[in-house]
Amino acid sequence: MTMPNKFGKLYLIPTNLADPFTPTSILPNNVISTALTLNHYIAENAKTARAFLKAIGISRPLQEISIVELDKHSNQIENDSARSLLAPLLAGVDVGLVSEAGAPAVADPGAIVVAAAHEAGIQVVPLVGPSSILLGLMASGLNGQKFAFHGYLPQEKTARTKAIAELERESKQKNMTQIFIETPYRNTPLFMDLIATLNPITRLCVATDLTGPNESVRTMQVAKWRLYKPEIEKMPTLFLFLA
Repeated sequence: MTMPNKFGKLYLIPTNLADPFTPTSILPNNVISTALTLNHYIAENAKTARAFLKAIGISRPLQEISIVELDKHSNQIENDSARSLLAPLLAGVDVGLVSEAGAPAVADPGAIVVAAAHEAGIQVVPLVGPSSILLGLMASGLNGQKFAFHGYLPQEKTARTKAIAELERESKQKNMTQIFIETPYRNTPLFMDLIATLNPITRLCVATDLTGPNESVRTMQVAKWRLYKPEIEKMPTLFLFLA
């Protein structure tokens, strides 16, 4: 269905996953050129959005670009905050949506804005760029036909080990890759719980600093991981396993 021309377009603009980065090695030229033409942005964090625009070579003063921060705690598309973000789009102005890192609206509060845009009949245009979830899955060698992303596991140790065991049972029953992340400074405790809880023959992938200077993706059986400690402390890391 063709969207009304009177509305602007909501461009979903992927950003870098790691710093430092060379824009043309991470993003297609059309993504960079589109991002440079926009005067209005919705961002999870305005400071991060400005740093991204500066990195891709914007020539205009950043003060001339409107960057509105998304309310991360809202999950209702009919919320007044979400609706107010659509005002430029409803007035016929194109807007860019950016995440803190990687693909917007994927494991990201920007999904609220995208849902609100669809409700309003605004055209949503996804652009190609890095997603840690897909990059990690691609490089893992695990099942890419059936997988699930679970975000963050519980922080409390007992609840976390219980969640790991339940996800492993589901993985075995459904032949499904399980994917999740953790706050970088809690990577090591999660890794230790994984190798202590999972079956020795379960394949575990640890994907760290994807697209960054310290990128590492390694998949081994848990039994082998018990003999090897990866360098993941304070590094953005994705965890995947297949029972």
